[in-house]
Amino acid sequence: MASKGRPYRTFAFEGFEILVGRGEDDNDHLTFDVAKPEDLWLHVGGGTPGSHVVIRNPDAVDVPRSVVERAASLAAWYSKARAAKTVDVHYCKASDVSKPRGAPAGLVELARWKSIKVKPAATFDA
Repeated sequence: MASKGRPYRTFAFEGFEILVGRGEDDNDHLTFDVAKPEDLWLHVGGGTPGSHVVIRNPDAVDVPRSVVERAASLAAWYSKARAAKTVDVHYCKASDVSKPRGAPAGLVELARWKSIKVKPAATFDA
């Protein structure tokens, strides 16, 4: 995890880079400045505060479910839902994420998304 000094944590899993925001302003930066339209974006559902998570997808391929699950587990871990047994995590293409006019840092709207239920986890065997 070589991400010191960056506004996000970096993980690698099955050849994909997973980026996890560190705070509200960092989440905005990650979602709107770092993420590309073809990247996958994840966040815990239900309005629960937490980190924005991005799976880099430079080749615009179908991201394997195992990678989505790992990234979703990280999204759950780096949220207020960390203590829950399972957490609903929304995911979509970064191009489906927008910022409502005048919204505070970290608040976004999703045009369309899917959900996945996962157990919160900070680390995994890569």
